[in-house]
Amino acid sequence: MRTARPARPPRPAGSVRILAGVLLAASLTVAGCGGAGDSGGDSKSAGGRSEARAADAAGATADKGRSAPRTPDPAASAIIRTASLVVEVENVPEALAEARRTAEEAGGYVGSERTGRDADGHEDTRVVLRVPTERYDEVLTGLQGTGRLIDRTAKAVDVTGQVVDVDSRVRSQRASVKRIRALMDRAAKLSDVVTLEGELSNRQADLEALLARRAALKDRTGLATVTLSLSEKPAPEAAGDDAPGIGDALAGGWHVFVTMLRWIVLALGAALPFAAFAALLTALWLRVVRPRLPRRPRHAPATTAPGPLPSARPAPEAVRETGGDADRGADRR
Repeated sequence: MRTARPARPPRPAGSVRILAGVLLAASLTVAGCGGAGDSGGDSKSAGGRSEARAADAAGATADKGRSAPRTPDPAASAIIRTASLVVEVENVPEALAEARRTAEEAGGYVGSERTGRDADGHEDTRVVLRVPTERYDEVLTGLQGTGRLIDRTAKAVDVTGQVVDVDSRVRSQRASVKRIRALMDRAAKLSDVVTLEGELSNRQADLEALLARRAALKDRTGLATVTLSLSEKPAPEAAGDDAPGIGDALAGGWHVFVTMLRWIVLALGAALPFAAFAALLTALWLRVVRPRLPRRPRHAPATTAPGPLPSARPAPEAVRETGGDADRGADRR
């Protein structure tokens, strides 16, 4: 009969850390021996980099020995909420004061504000409010009650994945910076110290960028953005008949006529300097230049000898009378 072997107790997490420390010490020893044998600057820099890589490997081994991070709670989601409201009110200053009071009571604040008047004298205001996300719906309901709601737009973007990723990268980068600083405390050569300082500067810059990104995400997810537009101008109503009438045609024709007349006057005004210059040149030519030019003698046209005048044909009556006289003379003979 076989005797059951006692179960091997699980290896404590401290042994993993001890093993990582042994590996780190061995890598530092090997790097120090290699650096002492080589006098070149490149080998010294490589020793510092090898120390950084060894520290990263030791940190990764220690992280593997630890328990895996827990998955975030699905209920704790990070959502960026934005909304836009257009409200028609009777008095813009009073409605604006009420909107400010609503945001401040909810724990928010006014981000930006713009106030102006249109051509008809109606005042309009555009204000951006930042309110806590948990009181987002309550603030929207209060702002809609300040007047008649004209338009509403709401948007929600889930950025839980981005928040979790940034948090994880921040933790890893902080651990990396901590390991580099530990190596700097143990480094004995100036070249290793210089190399480790460069690595520390780069990783510190990456850590600050990650922290700034996490702060921006926290601000956008913790505070919702509400853009409120208040106006005294009544909303335009749909007209029953949009067909133009005689008055519209006359007004349009008069407008076109005035516009055309104005363009003609502008064209004449633009051409007036050129016309004056041309008239001045013409006057100078006629009064000054042309009289001084030598005149060419005029040649009389050659006359030809007159030819014989054409003889006129006798009239028929004269021919007949001549013929009758001739006949009478013949009879007499």
